[in-house]
Amino acid sequence: MHKIGIDLGGTKIEGILLDEKYNTIQRKRIETHQENGYDSIVKSIISLINELKAKTGEETSVGICTPGVTDTNSGLIKNSNTHCLIGMPLKNDIEKALGSQIVMENDANCFALAESLLGSAKGYDVVFGVIMGTGVGGGIVINGTLHKGRTNIAGEWGHHTLHPNGNECYCGKQGCVETYISGPALEKRWLEITGKKEPLQSIVPMASASAQWEEEFLENFGTSLANVIDILDPDVIVLGGGVSNIPFLYDEGKKAVYDKVFSDSIATPILKNSLGDSAGVFGACLLNS
Repeated sequence: MHKIGIDLGGTKIEGILLDEKYNTIQRKRIETHQENGYDSIVKSIISLINELKAKTGEETSVGICTPGVTDTNSGLIKNSNTHCLIGMPLKNDIEKALGSQIVMENDANCFALAESLLGSAKGYDVVFGVIMGTGVGGGIVINGTLHKGRTNIAGEWGHHTLHPNGNECYCGKQGCVETYISGPALEKRWLEITGKKEPLQSIVPMASASAQWEEEFLENFGTSLANVIDILDPDVIVLGGGVSNIPFLYDEGKKAVYDKVFSDSIATPILKNSLGDSAGVFGACLLNS
């Protein structure tokens, strides 16, 4: 059976058609245009799936990677930073339009699955996959299988409380990890400290010009991931998302994590992803493996 994977992002929707051996037959990206609303996104996804299906005469499965998770009771999307999806029956609407069943998982779970089976974490038993981009999320893979938890929120470290009564988060709480170490949060903090509005790619080479910015970032990164290790003790952590491209996370950042872990012996590998922004779309395909 051929596999179709769809990665729904805040700015782009990527689709891929793979054969049984995961060779790419067709691949395409289109803009999300979330400003046009939920119905527009659904139509774009359906159109892309049908276009990919037309490239093969084989039967196909469909997996979709989304921001946020599907509530196991209501079937509605929750915890999404693409706000127009929240409270909407995305999986049901796509299945209704296609006339067939699909598998849907959040972007962090798809990232973790792809990196554990095809990427940097291949060969490790317990994998914690981290997304640090527009938002902060995580996924857990144990022996090649996603661990989603009883209510489908396992791995959501981006919304554990880092600073009580801290920064306000779109989720309605305060002090979430996401509000401190996501890309937009880091850019906002740079503006507050330096008075300069810069994209993260420009800030990183200048980080030494603001010791405060880098120290705060490392402190928050270290505490956040150390908490994960204390609870899960994974065999490996793989970093993904735009923030994962910051070089000092793999030396100074790792040290900041190790310094806070509840153990006098810590050797958890903290690795950069190897699939880049393709992890989501490959992970979507792997949901049907």
